[in-house]
Amino acid sequence: MVDHHQATRHYAYASLEDAHIYVEGEAGYTLAVQQGGCKGDDSGVIGAQKLFHIYDLRRGDAFVYQFTEPRMSLDQAATKPHEQLAAALADDLNAVNDMIRARMASEHAPRIPEVTAHLVEAGGKRLRPMLTLAAARMCGYDGPYHIHLAATVEFIHTATLLHDDVVDESSQRRGRPTANLLWDNTSSVLVGDYLFARSFQLMVETGSLRVLDILANASATIAEGEVLQLTAASDLATTEEIYIQVVRGKTAALFSAAMEVGGEIAGKDAETKKALYDYGDALGVSFQIVDDLLDYGGTKATGKNVGDDFRERKLTLPVIRAIAAADETEREFWVRTIQKGRQEDGDLDHAIALLAKHGTMESTRLDAIAWAEKAKSALSVIPDHLLKTMLIDLADYVVARIT
Repeated sequence: MVDHHQATRHYAYASLEDAHIYVEGEAGYTLAVQQGGCKGDDSGVIGAQKLFHIYDLRRGDAFVYQFTEPRMSLDQAATKPHEQLAAALADDLNAVNDMIRARMASEHAPRIPEVTAHLVEAGGKRLRPMLTLAAARMCGYDGPYHIHLAATVEFIHTATLLHDDVVDESSQRRGRPTANLLWDNTSSVLVGDYLFARSFQLMVETGSLRVLDILANASATIAEGEVLQLTAASDLATTEEIYIQVVRGKTAALFSAAMEVGGEIAGKDAETKKALYDYGDALGVSFQIVDDLLDYGGTKATGKNVGDDFRERKLTLPVIRAIAAADETEREFWVRTIQKGRQEDGDLDHAIALLAKHGTMESTRLDAIAWAEKAKSALSVIPDHLLKTMLIDLADYVVARIT
């Protein structure tokens, strides 16, 4: 019940100034919140923000959630959607972390947990496993196997990072030295292989052949995407279609599989599972486009170093479009810097100027936003649920760095 002179809109985006909010759960638990102060039991309430108290994730009602505006900036999102998801799924995430630590152990090869822990404990957001947990809970699942699947997704992701750092000859990830730098390439590759094997053990424990099919296909698609990126690297003939195929492989495949297996383990119908898959696919594409865009316009606040992709001669969407629009002199520049790799001082600034000249930064930005909107639209068939609202806000937050 909301006591206020102004009716609230769907998702409570309306003003709740001086409102008293009473949330009553299944067992009669009641919480009263007042803007600027609290009445009753205020456990879980953060200051004067507009929150609900966590109550029942399966029903989707009455749990801590800071309502956001449809479009947010980084500054506005003081409590970010992925942090709100983590808070709502805290018990499940703790169980996932416990399972990850247990299953990355090795009786005979201590190097395995050493290398794995270096990356797993490096402070990642656990976004992909959270998608699995959120999808399962949103679909009413109350069994134990969403924990197995979330851990599986994180193992697959960690394995790909270990392999990627070797392929890219990376020396830093998440602000820390990479495993291949601290140990060696052989250790990184073999530990990555071990994590893939562990992930398949966890899949089998669910007893679902369809789950195994979804995640096995995702693993194959990820590897295929990485190989396609390798063969397309520095090739100025690379098209937008190939770029999207690469992105769908190396990034979106795991996002979509993480969502889909949540619905699968919950026994949902084909329409629901397709909606979950489509959300993950579109979110993953938007996520990667934003990341690629920030390489030419990021700041310390966005956590992205400008110019890494240019220096590594990667053909991302804004560059592909600039090359397509280039005159003869501009094309010679791209041939020298990207195709032949002969880069000089000032080349990055010139590249950024060419992207601006042809408007490819802006067109790429609009594409990222369109994919985020597609992700949100995919959830339209899912019944109202506060976890659904968080996933919608998450799609907005993915593009908040470029809006």
